[in-house]
Amino acid sequence: MQNLADLRKDYALATLDISTVASNPFKQFEQWFGEAQHSQVLEPNAMTLATVNEFGRPSARIVLLKGLEEDKFVFYTNYQSAKGHDLDKNPACAITFFWPEMERQIRIEGVAERQNNEKSEQYFQSRPRASQISAWASPQSTVVKDRTILEERAAQIETKFTGQEKLPKPNQWGGYKIEPLSIEFWQGRTGRLHDRILYTKTTDTWKISRLAP
Repeated sequence: MQNLADLRKDYALATLDISTVASNPFKQFEQWFGEAQHSQVLEPNAMTLATVNEFGRPSARIVLLKGLEEDKFVFYTNYQSAKGHDLDKNPACAITFFWPEMERQIRIEGVAERQNNEKSEQYFQSRPRASQISAWASPQSTVVKDRTILEERAAQIETKFTGQEKLPKPNQWGGYKIEPLSIEFWQGRTGRLHDRILYTKTTDTWKISRLAP
């Protein structure tokens, strides 16, 4: 394996200045997200979600952003999964977007709450049927002996809902909305003097600061 200490890349695609960013972080996010889509970033809505369980142990995984509603970031999952248990015990969490093609990163810290059941149902039924069946079949984050068990469960669900294009949403499945308390935009710069612009939520507005790299 190549010496990891020798792996490095210099960033020089763009700059980020506090005088030109949007006054509202959600406008800035929408601008960057649109540019990521235009640049054909692979799955620009993929984000790392970090949670902490009741024992103080952190855990992180990739989930997909599925909406920006009322200034909250929305994703969907199995409520009985490890992340679901974590968020129900401790709603504090963090999400990170990394778009290496654009040399950009967005870090968000906030608190999560469950999406209302009506919107979760609406989104669930918009998913491909195979994804709906998987949500029913998978006891997410639990130990299973082998893949055959999952395939058998999926086949049973397929039979149960034969002829139904849209399945009802399982009770254990739904969305979370993350209300951000801080949002940081990171633009890689040459020589590791990166640009970091931080939005911090105050009572009725957002404070904007530049951070040292």
